[in-house]
Amino acid sequence: MRPVSRRDLVIVAAGLALAAWLLVRATYGSLPPLRWWLPVPLAVLAVAEALGARTLRARLAAQRAARRSARGGETARTADPAAPLVRPVEPMLVARLAVLAQASAFVGAAFVGIWAGVLLHVGPAVSRLQAAGSDTVTAVVGVLCSAALAAAALWLESMCRVPPEERDERRPGDGVRA
Repeated sequence: MRPVSRRDLVIVAAGLALAAWLLVRATYGSLPPLRWWLPVPLAVLAVAEALGARTLRARLAAQRAARRSARGGETARTADPAAPLVRPVEPMLVARLAVLAQASAFVGAAFVGIWAGVLLHVGPAVSRLQAAGSDTVTAVVGVLCSAALAAAALWLESMCRVPPEERDERRPGDGVRA
């Protein structure tokens, strides 16, 4: 599985920004008012993925430390009696999280583009249109929430990668490990 290309994310965001700007420019007068809370679900997803990345990083670090101490001929309990038992991370969980992260990165990039396109139209119109003021706030919140989702997704994806030192340690026939 290839990591998400940052260039692809930028292309998606730029293309949708242009499309959204053209669409909003043509139909702004007939659009319903944009409420500030519309992009909040993206922020909720960003927080969930960031927490998932942090948890996965901690669990994988504990698992790697336990594996290193086991290779050294000692169990985790004899090395540090106060060390908690390490619950292994299922490889399929890591694979599913990697797929979720890649999909979320593209969704975040798409919404960055859409909200940026809205912002490109309503930002300059703040002085001449009354509705543009609140729509500008919504668009800025949307860009920030969407960018947070894309960043959290990229962080989660990076946590799902196998470190180079573990890749080198694999023996033929071991199968794929996360």
